[in-house]
Amino acid sequence: MTVAEAPEVFYWPHPEVHSGYIFLDKGRIEISPGCMIDLTGDVSIGEWSMIGRGTQIYTHDHYHEGTEPLLLLQEKKGVKWANKKIGKDVWLHGCIVLCQVTEIPDGVVVGAGAVLTKNPEPYGIYAGVPAKLIKYRTDKIIQ
Repeated sequence: MTVAEAPEVFYWPHPEVHSGYIFLDKGRIEISPGCMIDLTGDVSIGEWSMIGRGTQIYTHDHYHEGTEPLLLLQEKKGVKWANKKIGKDVWLHGCIVLCQVTEIPDGVVVGAGAVLTKNPEPYGIYAGVPAKLIKYRTDKIIQ
């Protein structure tokens, strides 16, 4: 199949199939159009949280150890999956990628285009690739 012939959305099932759920707190939550929330694991989102356009939330990852082909490793082991918890009053600007993160605590802000690879601290503001803590919402600047 050529790129021109490929469908707009292409799904190749993993050997280890797991289907998660999304849990939304009562109260106001804004999820912009164009977000991708992979529900291999469960995702819970706290009230007053906002998720910007183009944000990608992954609940699975692949095994990367060894030197054998990664697709062969995937056929043998499947994929790793984990539930994700997004706290209250979290603002994920657009086009963010969440990898290897299991929890985003209350009050976190992640700048546009950031790639968050570690669990952040409450009320921290993160930006960059990979995302780093730049300050807290209390205006305490990180040295």
